[in-house]
Amino acid sequence: MIVRKKIWPQTIGDLLSMVFLLIIVLLMYWFGLWIILPEVYKDSSLPYTFHFVFGTFVMMNITGNFTYTVLCDTSIQRIIVPVSTWKTTNGWRLCATCECLSPPRSWHCNTCNTCILKRDHHCVFTGCCIGYYNHRYFLMFIWYLFLGAAYAFYYGHFFIWNRIPFEFPMSIIKMIFGVAIFFFGVDFSINQFYLLLYITSAVGTLYTGVLCIYHFNLTLKGIVANESNKKDFTYNMGWKNNIREVFGEQWYLTWLLPYIKSELPHDGVLWDNLCSKKN
Repeated sequence: MIVRKKIWPQTIGDLLSMVFLLIIVLLMYWFGLWIILPEVYKDSSLPYTFHFVFGTFVMMNITGNFTYTVLCDTSIQRIIVPVSTWKTTNGWRLCATCECLSPPRSWHCNTCNTCILKRDHHCVFTGCCIGYYNHRYFLMFIWYLFLGAAYAFYYGHFFIWNRIPFEFPMSIIKMIFGVAIFFFGVDFSINQFYLLLYITSAVGTLYTGVLCIYHFNLTLKGIVANESNKKDFTYNMGWKNNIREVFGEQWYLTWLLPYIKSELPHDGVLWDNLCSKKN
């Protein structure tokens, strides 16, 4: 993996989004494994051990895939483009900002200030662009975020309503409008803080669930977010090859850990060669 030269967020918005996400992830990990689990499984039984190990496994994948997404350089600066390959008919163009040749499916990002290979989008929560070489880590990052949020929400449901009596309609108001906790609950307590984390897990489950559906659907179609409005399926190689194009030759193992090496079958540059294989 080639590491990016500028790994820190380039804007205040990206920095605040990243810090917010990391704080929420740490809080949910603490809430799920150190608060909820001991309450649900009061003894150190086998189910307690299993869920603790599983929760730690999810957390390790969240942090690992996040780190790889941020560190991985997926810009055109990592490649040397031979002039002989440049043809405007193949989608090549000159980027006036970078002052270099930009391959097909590459777009310039004003925030990262460079062209990104097979650019999907700029993610404010990682402070970098999602492109050809870190697409795999981003997809696994949002998948494990969804899994962790759904896990915390499911067990938090049993935990929170055993501690806080359900009162209609006040409990509904507190669940839908988390900020209402501070207005309707003058004597702020630890239970209200737990309820706020529970609401956060519910919102996180919905948000990351939608992200997973959207991005995995694009992956199966062989397109990226930048191409979704164009309805361009030129690079659709079939669902299995599309998955391999993102996750590499060891695609069936990459969901386990981000540290598993999986060589990508393509260079992210010469897409006309890929299209010719399809024909």
